[in-house]
Amino acid sequence: MQPSKGVACVEIGGIPISLSTSDKTFSEVLLQRYQGFLSEAVSEFELDFDIIEALPSSDDDVRVCRDGAEWRIERGDFCARWNPVTGRGLVRQNSNPYSLDSVLRILHSLILAERGGFLLHAASAICDGRAYLFSGVSGAGKTTMTRLAPPDVTLLTDEISYIRPSDAGYLAYGTPFAGELAKAGENTHASIGGLFFLDQGPSNRIDEVSSAEAVSRLMRNILFFAEDPGLTEKLLAGACDFVSRVPIRRLTFYPDSRVWGEIRNFGRGTQQTRSRRDGVTEGELSHV
Repeated sequence: MQPSKGVACVEIGGIPISLSTSDKTFSEVLLQRYQGFLSEAVSEFELDFDIIEALPSSDDDVRVCRDGAEWRIERGDFCARWNPVTGRGLVRQNSNPYSLDSVLRILHSLILAERGGFLLHAASAICDGRAYLFSGVSGAGKTTMTRLAPPDVTLLTDEISYIRPSDAGYLAYGTPFAGELAKAGENTHASIGGLFFLDQGPSNRIDEVSSAEAVSRLMRNILFFAEDPGLTEKLLAGACDFVSRVPIRRLTFYPDSRVWGEIRNFGRGTQQTRSRRDGVTEGELSHV
C-alpha cells in the first residue's frame, strides 16, 4: 500500500500552489516553514515532492530550460519537472527546506514572467499604506533598512520582493523567503509607492534616476534563471512597464532611523503630485 500523502496549499503573491508529499517529516517541515502562507484556496498549480536523502546539499548553479512542453529545473540538491499547461510538477530533492525555497522561487519566477510580474532582490515594507522597495548589491543596505524601520512599518521581506501588476500600478506582496533577519514577511500586500536603489553615505538624499538606468539596474536585480528568449523578452517588457508606472529613485542614506522620515516625506510628495495630476488638491482629498 502506498503511504498517504500530506497536502498543503501555500499561497504566495496571491498564487496558490498545492504541495504534496508522502514523507511525514518533510510534510511537517513544510507546514511549519510556510505557516503564515497556508491557504484554503483552490490551487492553481500542484507540486508532488519525492524526498531523496542521498541528494547532496549544493551551491551549484541552477539550470532552468524547456524540455518539450515541460520546464526542467535542476541543481545538485533537486531536480524538478513542471508542465505550465497542466499546472502539475514533480520535484525530487533532499529534505533541506532551503532546497524547497529555491524550487518555489524558481516556479514563481516562471509564472510571474508570463503575467507581467517578477521577483526582485530587494527588501520591501508597507509605510503609510503604500509599499516601498529597497534594492541594491549585497551590502548596499537592504536588511539595514528593514532593521531601522519604525514599529508601524509592516515588513514584506528583507530579501526577495514579489511584484505583480494591477490596474492602478503595481503591487508588492509579502513572502516567506527570509534573508539575514531570518524572519518571514507578513502575508499582505499594498500598492507600490516607489523603488529605491540603495547607496550608503554620510547623509540622507534622494536623487532622480533616468529611465534607462532604472531599467538596467532593475533587470540586474530581477531573479530569473530560465534559458528562454521569449520569456526573457516578456520580462524586459514588464520591467519597462514597471519603470514607466512606478517612481524610481536613488537613495543615499546614513544608517539610522531618520532615513524613514525621508521615505515618508517622499510618499507625501508623490501623493500630492498624483492628486494635482488628477485635478484634486490635498485639501479636497481630506474632505472626501
